[in-house]
Amino acid sequence: MSLAVIDIGGTSVKFALYRHEGDATGLCCRAAVPTPSDLSAFYAVVEDAVAQMRRIADIEGVAISSPGAVDQDEGRIGGASAVPYIHGFQIVEELERRLAAPVAIENDANCAALAESLSGAARDVKDAVFLILGTGVGGAVVIDGKVHRGRHLLAGEFGFILQASGRTVSDAGTIVNAAKRFNAARGTVCSGKELFELAHSGVAGIECEQARAEVDAMCHVLATTIFNLQYSIDPDCFVIGGGISQNPALLPDLERALDDVMARVAIARVRPDIRIAKHQAEANLLGAVFNFEQQMRRGRKP
Repeated sequence: MSLAVIDIGGTSVKFALYRHEGDATGLCCRAAVPTPSDLSAFYAVVEDAVAQMRRIADIEGVAISSPGAVDQDEGRIGGASAVPYIHGFQIVEELERRLAAPVAIENDANCAALAESLSGAARDVKDAVFLILGTGVGGAVVIDGKVHRGRHLLAGEFGFILQASGRTVSDAGTIVNAAKRFNAARGTVCSGKELFELAHSGVAGIECEQARAEVDAMCHVLATTIFNLQYSIDPDCFVIGGGISQNPALLPDLERALDDVMARVAIARVRPDIRIAKHQAEANLLGAVFNFEQQMRRGRKP
């Protein structure tokens, strides 16, 4: 089986060819283009990419990872995202017409969750919660090996959770927004990556102390959120993805913040099992493939 795989993002659209051929099974022929500014340009980019893949392999379907609340029954993408033109109409039907192939679309966080559940950090458990740390906090819930979407397709939207401060988890729990607060206070232009490095530099001084305070506050928000989810959903583990998850200092920071949270609730005996995502940049693409395969196994035309 060969699939054209697409990951729609706010900055770029990634493409890959997936082949299921014994030892050669996996993603290949990766490419990326800047995300088009309108729907017509988007269709043109996708049609061209799939046509190029057809020169290499017999494409049996198109697997897509997308932002937004994906309604697989209706074949449309609800909600809102940084790619507004893909929302609010039966996009699967239109893509199938243009590409002359079955199309399956799933939310990007759900795709990442599928990838990590089936072949990544959570492959040894049935129930897992995923937090994707980027500009905001996205997520997904997997119960008994299946993505739980919720009545309104909002399961896993942990970024909306309100903190006691009145801020949401997306606002208070990301390194991007921590850097914005640091810059506003210091008059600097520091990226999230630079803030994290500054916080761990070990250099004495008020700037490093403030950087450390911002990172500690972010980790406390995330640890509190994870603790609350442990005692509401009660998964086997939590998997952290997103760019910052590749920093080896993140997990120790989260564990220290969780120590503090656990100490505040003496009767809490179960400590959340926090893991770092395995697939990283390929998670959405692999998850889109797994979603396509699941749709086919269910006997439904994607």
